Amino acid sequence: MGRYLKAFVPSVILMTPSESDADGSPDGERTGDAGESGVENRLTHGSLESASDGALEYDVVTTPVLVVGAGAAGARVAIELAEGGVEPLVIGKRDHGDAHTTWAAGGVNAALGSLDDEDDWTIHAADTLNEGHHINDPDAVELTAHEMPARVRELESWGMPFDRTDDGRINQRYFGAQSYRRTCFVGDRTGEAMLETLVDRARDLGIPKRDNVMITRLLSDGTRVAGAVGFDMESGRGLLFRSDHVVLAAGGFSALYRRHSSRDDENNGDAQALALEAGARLLDLEFVQFHPTGMVGERYGEEWDGRLVTEAVRGEGGRLFNAEGERFMERYSPDQMELDARDVVARAIAREISEGRGTENGGVYLDISHRDPNYIQDRLPSMVERFESLGVDITAEPIEVAPTAHYTMGGVDVDFHTGETGVEGLYAVGETVAGVHGANRLGGNSLAETVAIGKLVGEHVVDELDSSETDVVGADAGTADLEVTSQQRALAEREFQALSALADSDGDVLPTELLDELRQLLWNHAGILRDEDDLRTGLEKLAVLRDRTADLRVEGDRTSKSFEYAVDLSFGLTVAEPMLRAAVERAESRGAHHRTDYPETDPDWGVNLLVSADQSGLSIRRRGVGDPSEPVREALEKGYELDYHHLE
Repeated sequence: MGRYLKAFVPSVILMTPSESDADGSPDGERTGDAGESGVENRLTHGSLESASDGALEYDVVTTPVLVVGAGAAGARVAIELAEGGVEPLVIGKRDHGDAHTTWAAGGVNAALGSLDDEDDWTIHAADTLNEGHHINDPDAVELTAHEMPARVRELESWGMPFDRTDDGRINQRYFGAQSYRRTCFVGDRTGEAMLETLVDRARDLGIPKRDNVMITRLLSDGTRVAGAVGFDMESGRGLLFRSDHVVLAAGGFSALYRRHSSRDDENNGDAQALALEAGARLLDLEFVQFHPTGMVGERYGEEWDGRLVTEAVRGEGGRLFNAEGERFMERYSPDQMELDARDVVARAIAREISEGRGTENGGVYLDISHRDPNYIQDRLPSMVERFESLGVDITAEPIEVAPTAHYTMGGVDVDFHTGETGVEGLYAVGETVAGVHGANRLGGNSLAETVAIGKLVGEHVVDELDSSETDVVGADAGTADLEVTSQQRALAEREFQALSALADSDGDVLPTELLDELRQLLWNHAGILRDEDDLRTGLEKLAVLRDRTADLRVEGDRTSKSFEYAVDLSFGLTVAEPMLRAAVERAESRGAHHRTDYPETDPDWGVNLLVSADQSGLSIRRRGVGDPSEPVREALEKGYELDYHHLE
């Protein structure tokens, strides 16, 4: 069915507009099936029923709002919903509290002025626009920068244990390409501390959460959403979630590269594929951030290859040296040195390695041993502990690093005031979306976006429910009319049948083999340095790889990792093609997208690239970028810039 067939990627399996209502009525009235009242179940939330189409058994769960993704973005949306009187259901692919947010170690940006009182939100916005090479959505940037001081204070009030200055204020450190010390932190485990704080708040509010659930399809007619379909990863049982409001907060697609800072079973493009297939548009997929400092597997072991060495190491004064002992950033960025933009530092490291000045393990050296050991232990405890377990004392010797795929600036196109995607009832937030970061993300802004925009999206969905369900509140808000129509049920059962067929695949090639090939393909043909020939070769190889899925073999049932990786592969193939096509289309170098055949930034390319899909295939068009507000324009004109030598 659809995405799981080799010749049809991306697939668009939709209800037709007439199918989305049982009687085809234009006002959206649902007649449903008689007797489907279900029973209340507080664990899974809303109403729960069991159903079967004969061979397939599945549960039907109704909820006013379904939040897909249990990291910081999803949690913050859910908190706002609960505080507004709406009880959502949050679903995640992993155990409670185990989300990619925990891997964002170095800090979260907010212009508090704890150490540099000249800083304010307009300068934060200006730094973000400069880092994004001015194709960011100015509204998104300004909303994030303006909201963040209040959001950090909110996290503080909920118990997040920020590091403190001697006089008790929230401490802040330098991060790359920021004009002032703006990054708030909890040692080098800021993301973990943030998620713990948000999870505790969600528990206090009694927000229902269901773990180990994988969503594989949204119920959509291309104009509105009616829920989602997936399966329980522990039991293999099918799940049909009926909801008129679905929030995608399921991350990005950086794990589609050979070296990446994620785990292999996350950030495989789930959210972007789901949104595209549901009728939403994707934006700026060509922009993939390669973090300068990933661990080098040849030295530390394959399981550590690409794992992030937090930017906080450089923010606290870490220096980069090549194998010849040269502090090479003096050649590339004498003013900002190691704290220049991530794309600049990553390309510098890649060049040192490619020109033969790298280590024998294929990296360069990152050294913070000139700082006091107690200071390093205090500011970077997780890094000290990690490398200690590998036999390296970072307080006394350097570590080896090389660039790693880390973050995807591209994603779903949304209205940042509301999270709306253009498909009625479908919203998106966090790394799932594009717009805040433009062509390159400012370090410390990923966590900022999750809570700043997450709150706004939650507020908007509450307002939407209030306007449509004025006399129904609490757990029943928005569920009174959520019967499952025969057409919705039929679409879900088509997906369940497709998943069953996928699980029964008995060919000769394992999903992990094809995933590895896909990751190597993108690393080779759409990596840090690109050109048109390489990108087009990548598209040709992608078509061959897709054909090979006809010979897939899944080992185990729907509870197996093999089956999970097969679904991941389908998502990855869906996203890889538009990403490669967008990279071919953008004939310039800008931020993280560096074309060796077009090495200069072209002012005519100060636009966004929108990708949409229908039964006829993919289409790409350009859209102009808006203007920042007058206060932010003034900050841009003043030309604020980090002076690295403050750290010397």
